Amino acid sequence: MGITQRFRVHNLNKPAWWGGSKHTTFTVIVFVILASLDNAAISVVPPLIKVIAQDLAVSEGSVGIVTATSIFVTSITAMPWGYMGDLWNRKTLLLTGTIIWTSGSFFTGLSTNYLGFLSLQIITAIGLGCILSVGFSVITDFVSPRRRGLAMSFWGISQGIGLIAGNFLVVLSGTTDWAIPFFVVSGAGVIFGCFYIFAFDPNRGRSEPELTQIPNKDIPYKYRISKSDIPDLASTETNVWLILQGFTAQFAYGSLVWIPVLMQGKVEALGYSTDTAVSVGTLFAIIFQTGGLFAILSGHLGDSWALIDPRGRAYMSAIGILGAIPFFLALFFLPLNGLLIPEHPNLQDLFTSVLSSFFNSPLITLAFFLSLMALALTSADSPNWFAMISDVNLPERRGTVFGIASFTNGSGRALGNGLTGMAFDFFKGTGRFPPPWNYAICLSLFQVFFIPTGWCYFQASKSISKDMSNVKSTLRSRAQSG
Repeated sequence: MGITQRFRVHNLNKPAWWGGSKHTTFTVIVFVILASLDNAAISVVPPLIKVIAQDLAVSEGSVGIVTATSIFVTSITAMPWGYMGDLWNRKTLLLTGTIIWTSGSFFTGLSTNYLGFLSLQIITAIGLGCILSVGFSVITDFVSPRRRGLAMSFWGISQGIGLIAGNFLVVLSGTTDWAIPFFVVSGAGVIFGCFYIFAFDPNRGRSEPELTQIPNKDIPYKYRISKSDIPDLASTETNVWLILQGFTAQFAYGSLVWIPVLMQGKVEALGYSTDTAVSVGTLFAIIFQTGGLFAILSGHLGDSWALIDPRGRAYMSAIGILGAIPFFLALFFLPLNGLLIPEHPNLQDLFTSVLSSFFNSPLITLAFFLSLMALALTSADSPNWFAMISDVNLPERRGTVFGIASFTNGSGRALGNGLTGMAFDFFKGTGRFPPPWNYAICLSLFQVFFIPTGWCYFQASKSISKDMSNVKSTLRSRAQSG
């Protein structure tokens, strides 16, 4: 049976609109929302660390260990999920992953003890590992290489919006009942998981210009990864540097998850109660994340630079990572003096007071500027990294490579997150660095890991031209052979 005939049998029962432009738009929208929701599931724990720790009668560091464990489990399960995604039907896998993480998130909200909380967060993390790696494989098949950085910036921003949404849920309800954010996020995941049933899984290599030479462009890309391909992934030199940079980068990124806690500590230092500090500090953290919107510009600039010089994306990432360090350091130690918030404010008073503080307090205005610059610079990293992983790997290998990179990233992120939490407790325990100074010192120390990250990107710039050429050559050869 020929390739064309096999395609026709496969689509025998599909309606005429299946895979058309409107269906593609629907699929991308639902998929992006699902990707953002899994990040919302990740983000609800850090702002609630104090509340959860008090309710479960454990230390803040213990809850931090749960977050670190979840990150590590997500990253280690991303590898087998990614490999399965390069072999099997990705839609089925994504639906399975959604069922797992939404179930784990929902029952997390019902936890009454630390062990149950830890176990259910691990189950949630297993499902999130699927969305992470299989989702990356899917999204690259919707994106043209010429606009890969720009498109990936929107995908990355959607995940950032998920993080903000999780934090916002904490502001709305988490301080009164920390379980509510878990119920809301899991419920939304179920709803959009049902929508995704009606989505379609794009053909692998769908967006690659080298494959347009195939006479019938609707013929599925027949190549799949095999176990013998795995050792070859390391022979792509750019892969090695892109994966290594993630380990060091995520030490720093993992520590940044605690910024809401730092802001809460600064608010508490001004004399406010824990409940008020959680709401105000988390809202500050949300507002400060607006600098991440610069990822759109960074992705576009990376695309433009890569058209002139294939090394452009690597340079963009390196410059952004290294340039953000001094802005982060200044932000960590800057006090929030001038903040005037009514104790136990309602939602309207909370927003009004926090927003007015940006105009009435020079220090808070400066804090916003510092956060804007720090996140604007680091926003160059994510979309260009996504694009480079896609550019130097064949379509049937991208999920696996991303899974391996996610394991490395997650290992660094989990260590950075967990060690930061323990370092908080250590510095606080000395009696010399009470909150928020223990938070500021620890977050500053972890910025040093951005330095080797920048070096890895410069190393990747030396091999990326060759590796991109190899991928294009292979795809052209496959197109000509049919």
